[in-house]
Amino acid sequence: MSKTGKKHVSASEKIDRTKVYPLTAALDVVKQAAYAKFDETVDIAVRLGVDPRHADQMVRGAVVLPKGLGKDVRVLVFAKGEKEKEALEAGADYVGADDLVARIQEGWFEFDTAIATPDMMGVVGKIGKLLGPRGLMPNPKVGTVTFEVARAVKESKAGKVEFRVEKAGIVHAPVGKASFAADSLKDNILALVEALVKAKPAAAKGTYIRKVSLSSTMGPGINLDITDLTAQI
Repeated sequence: MSKTGKKHVSASEKIDRTKVYPLTAALDVVKQAAYAKFDETVDIAVRLGVDPRHADQMVRGAVVLPKGLGKDVRVLVFAKGEKEKEALEAGADYVGADDLVARIQEGWFEFDTAIATPDMMGVVGKIGKLLGPRGLMPNPKVGTVTFEVARAVKESKAGKVEFRVEKAGIVHAPVGKASFAADSLKDNILALVEALVKAKPAAAKGTYIRKVSLSSTMGPGINLDITDLTAQI
């Protein structure tokens, strides 16, 4: 049986599990509760009033966080010719076609996001079963299948976050680092929640945003006051 560490217990004691916190207060607590020696990622979990088993209730999209993610995002682009040059000039880390497919087939996944021009999707389709389960498959719905390669690369580098509701109706996403100023985390959180609200399916009935919590990588979860949160969007 595993035991809860003393640091985690100490961090949990800073949180009142019986209450919901206004966003500003929650950010102060989540930063205080981040006890790891590394710069912990701050994550948000949003439970939505949808049933993802029905196609018309799927929630999926992407948003560029205004304050970024606080990390170097490694971008891979499937492109040829002028679009290959465009991707490199925009700052892509890896650009290619069949050569990249071969590396990935051999087990190489040293990148965080993948972008492809539409004419390359026939090539990319060969490794769809490898990229899909890792959340790396380019998709036009989130802007990663496009001829506007430069913009897609710059957005990814700037902190673009893709989100997709899980089977349980929950969206998980990173919103920055514990070392970020509280205002920066706030801006990122509001941008993400606003994107989720805009992505609300027409088929969704009743309360859409049902529960929201914040946590750092190692820290405990903090429940947010949804009324306070949505009033700031």
